[in-house]
Amino acid sequence: MAFVRAMMIGDVVGDPGLAALEGLLPGLIQEYAADVVVVNGENAADGFGLTETTLARILGAGADVVTSGNHVWEKREFWPVLEGERRVLRPANYPQGTPGQGWVKFEKAGMPWLVVNLQGRELMTPLDCPFRTFDGIPGALDQEIILVDFHAESTREKEALAYYLDGRVSLLAGTHTHVQTADERVLPQGTGYITDLGMTGVLDGIIGMDSRICLDRARNQVLYRMECAQGPGTLQGIVVKIDAATGKTGWIQRITTREAGAASA
Repeated sequence: MAFVRAMMIGDVVGDPGLAALEGLLPGLIQEYAADVVVVNGENAADGFGLTETTLARILGAGADVVTSGNHVWEKREFWPVLEGERRVLRPANYPQGTPGQGWVKFEKAGMPWLVVNLQGRELMTPLDCPFRTFDGIPGALDQEIILVDFHAESTREKEALAYYLDGRVSLLAGTHTHVQTADERVLPQGTGYITDLGMTGVLDGIIGMDSRICLDRARNQVLYRMECAQGPGTLQGIVVKIDAATGKTGWIQRITTREAGAASA
């Protein structure tokens, strides 16, 4: 029986997150023999959005596909890159005509892969339905290996989509909250799942941001400009082992690995 391995990495937050990704991801790819790597990069540029430079750093660290979420629109100069670079995705359920694409098909390790980026609607901007959007992806059911990044706030919505797609996709991983959950598992029909991958950034802060500024925002209810926390970073995500013949996940493992001096998870 042949297997492939996929790795998905949580939201990269600012320069500390990029440095941690560059320092830690290549070794993890080798350690776990990962065939395909998906990294959420929507917070890579100073904590908000992407730039050509930050995208190049993520791809250079070993990512095959870079997913995103609601913050991908922060840097307007990046919009043309969304149109022209097939390796970077925005959520597929944004309305028709929005720059970029929400899924990508490619071949690697002798297998066809489909990576899909979706965004939740509960406690977030009410976009098109992520359930129906997935069903409308051309040829989705013909793919054997399907990885889904579901960028959402609601735990209930993440689990609901996972059960809706159970047996139809290889892996659904949640992003957006920057807090890694401890519920990684294989669902009854063979789909790997985790509610949130966590983040790649500084844990000694608040969701990767400077804790003092976050506290001032919470106490004073003034929207002070957020800044990334500084210091050694931590990389979080998951790796799964997938049956190449069926596309089912047989094994899933949560990853948390730190640069020297980083806070403990």
